[in-house]
Amino acid sequence: MTLLSAPNIAGNEWKYVKDCLDTGWVSSVGAYVTQFEDYLASYTGAKYAVATSSGSTALHISLLLAGVQQDDYVIVPNVTFVASLNTIAYTGARPILMDINVDTWQMDLDLLEEFFTDRTFLDDNGNCCLKEDRKVIRAIMPVHILGNICAMDRVMALAEKFGLAVVEDATEALGSTYKGKHAGTFGMLGCISFNGNKIITTGGGGMILTNDADLAKRAKHLTTQAKSDPFEYFHDEIGYNYRLVNVLAAIGVAQMELLPSFIEKKKQIAGYYKENLSQTGDIGFQTIEADVNCNNWLFTIRSAEQKKLLKVLNEAKLQSRPFWVPMNQLPMFSSALYHTKNDLSDVLYNSCLSVPCSTQITDEEMARVVEAIKSVF
Repeated sequence: MTLLSAPNIAGNEWKYVKDCLDTGWVSSVGAYVTQFEDYLASYTGAKYAVATSSGSTALHISLLLAGVQQDDYVIVPNVTFVASLNTIAYTGARPILMDINVDTWQMDLDLLEEFFTDRTFLDDNGNCCLKEDRKVIRAIMPVHILGNICAMDRVMALAEKFGLAVVEDATEALGSTYKGKHAGTFGMLGCISFNGNKIITTGGGGMILTNDADLAKRAKHLTTQAKSDPFEYFHDEIGYNYRLVNVLAAIGVAQMELLPSFIEKKKQIAGYYKENLSQTGDIGFQTIEADVNCNNWLFTIRSAEQKKLLKVLNEAKLQSRPFWVPMNQLPMFSSALYHTKNDLSDVLYNSCLSVPCSTQITDEEMARVVEAIKSVF
């Protein structure tokens, strides 16, 4: 089986993990945690990075730090992985689902601007509120789908105009930049994921990025059970066991050493597929705007023959997957406010599929993928 997006353990992972085992520093305290945080901060240009146990826990803490609370609203695209909305629910807040741009597959910012004009107002305290129930809209969560990036200058301008915090779900976008600035460093906070299928992995893990020293300190405090005394087991508020352990951070340090080569390989894969499929049937690709340098994390195509393509590819042992089910079609979020004109989220859901693009994929395997796709047409 040629896997969709497999981890690539090709560097110093064994060496650094052995160091953890040999020294006994395997849990949440250890030099590799700090080294990994410093590596991410330096690489992304963020002033601070705080390691967490997953991308989801990074998002949860970031929403709490942004002041999101019970009965608030958070604006989020309708096309995303479910973790984006789950973490909003963890805070007791509710999502406002925004349809997507059918070309870039990011949140439709024209639609977002129209939403603010038509469906919100500023209350006496200057809070942006939804007209329907007068509840506060506290934050925007742009999600950088597949490593592509929203037009963040426009997102930030809208957020400033309406007094909203921005928490970037950059979980898929490590290595991607917009106008030279790294994903996850535009808003108040940004989050990265190191799940097994991401461009680098720690098996499971995440990172909070911020330029605010107080937010970074508080993120570290909340993710380590809110322990406020270095000796006594005194905890000053409800905290969370969201720490990344040293042995996984060691893997992360080794993976970061390989990241530039992984990104280069992902670009080669995307280039190969585009060159060999651009004239095939109705195959289409995600639009990457000129301002975006994309990490090409998960290569995804569009076609009206989606179901047939998935069947042919997977029967040929070329692991391929459909796009995420739109959030408004999931039972727990089906009653959420969904702002749309033409439900383009559903269009993408019924036409997109991701094809094998692991960083260790061979030319022969990519040729088999292309051959299988062309056989459908």
